[in-house]
Amino acid sequence: MRLLVLGGTGFVGGATVTEGVRRGWSVTVFNRGLHGTTPEGVRRLRGDRSAPDGLTALADGEWDLVVDTWDGAPRAARDAARALVDRVGSYVYVSSGSVYAPPVASGVGEDAAVVDAEPDADDGDYAHNKSGGERAVREVFGDRALVARAGLILGPGEDIGRLPWWLGRVARGGEVLAPGPADLPLQYVDVRDLVGWMLDRGAEGRGGTFNVVSRTGHATMGELLDACVAATGADARLRWTDPEPILAAGVVPWNDLPVWIPAGHEYRWLQERGVERAYAAGLTCRPVAETVADTWAWLRQVGTVPPRAGRPQRAPVGLAPEREAALLSATGAAGA
Repeated sequence: MRLLVLGGTGFVGGATVTEGVRRGWSVTVFNRGLHGTTPEGVRRLRGDRSAPDGLTALADGEWDLVVDTWDGAPRAARDAARALVDRVGSYVYVSSGSVYAPPVASGVGEDAAVVDAEPDADDGDYAHNKSGGERAVREVFGDRALVARAGLILGPGEDIGRLPWWLGRVARGGEVLAPGPADLPLQYVDVRDLVGWMLDRGAEGRGGTFNVVSRTGHATMGELLDACVAATGADARLRWTDPEPILAAGVVPWNDLPVWIPAGHEYRWLQERGVERAYAAGLTCRPVAETVADTWAWLRQVGTVPPRAGRPQRAPVGLAPEREAALLSATGAAGA
């Protein structure tokens, strides 16, 4: 199998390259060559897809499958698809559940309305870029386009830092503010499960749009944090706290306390998307303990969350220690 990865040095792109190599496929990456490294044996093509004539390196060659993680201007996704349409079998575009048009209902499925975005737009916010990118790829490749709307992506290589923040916090030990309830259902996907599913379906020539994320409740908040304690071996004591005082203190779910979105919150749908279509197409998700342990092993090896390859850095996630301490004290959790 001949695999072309547009990008290939970031979180999902890097995992895609690694899995392609593990499978013994012929792997080519196309990027600017400014970030990261690739495994031995991977062919590297250079180019800046947002620049005039930036796709010149893709003028020759044929591939069975291309995976594109682009989240910039839709025009660049369109131009890449047009450049490859006669020399690639299937086009996999890594999109996001962020494309759904608000207000988004719990259990949202793939046929729900998305934000209105043009396939030739020069730029936009994340949701519009992904929505426009989806449209661009579909317009060029038709039923040979596979759109994977990922949810929360965790696992080794994560460049946002959500799970790494929890691991780092638990590793420091002591009283840990644990946002309740402990049985709050989570929905996420390990990057390796996402990539494996995309490569399997892409190799089959499968087209269509899928929410590629675990079932809600694949793990709970309690199971995630218990796995962090087990993986780090730290002397950490989880102090479960109801959502109300946490929210009243101005804590922002998802950002200040990563992964956590309590019931009733306007963004709770991010943890409650419909996934029947992806599971019917073979999606399987590994246990949360495996994702957490492997992420901790990777984090100890690299030392810190890597920068996002080729894209602007996002604001750091997670509460500052002094703010967490104040919350623990205010809620009476400390020493409980």
